[in-house]
Amino acid sequence: MTKRYANLALAYGIAAMIAGVFYREFTKFSHFTGKTNLSVMHTHYFLLGMFFFLILMLAEKVLSFSGKNTPKVLITYEIGLNITGLGFLMRGLTQVWGTQLSRGMDASISGIAGIGHILTGVSMILFLLSIKKKAV
Repeated sequence: MTKRYANLALAYGIAAMIAGVFYREFTKFSHFTGKTNLSVMHTHYFLLGMFFFLILMLAEKVLSFSGKNTPKVLITYEIGLNITGLGFLMRGLTQVWGTQLSRGMDASISGIAGIGHILTGVSMILFLLSIKKKAV
């Protein structure tokens, strides 16, 4: 699992950089100067992607906390993180384009991001509980 966490940290680090460049270049190309949710994709992928998996890699190396449910929790975490990213992308694109959203569409985008945050949060807690169990 240590190598898997290292590979995921690398992948999310690259995704974070791509998100940052996309935000900068897309808003520049669109002559957009306001606030947009595209700006937070970069930091979310760096912190919740790259740094989180680097920390898991170190914890795995020291504590060997992974168990039989770890792959399921890992997949749930990644799904949640990427659903969150998709929510930020959809919200950010509509902000840059100046799209007027219906109340239903606005709520749908918020709901998508919310589901992603819930999946990520629950998975993070399960990882931390596994680490705590081995640390004690």
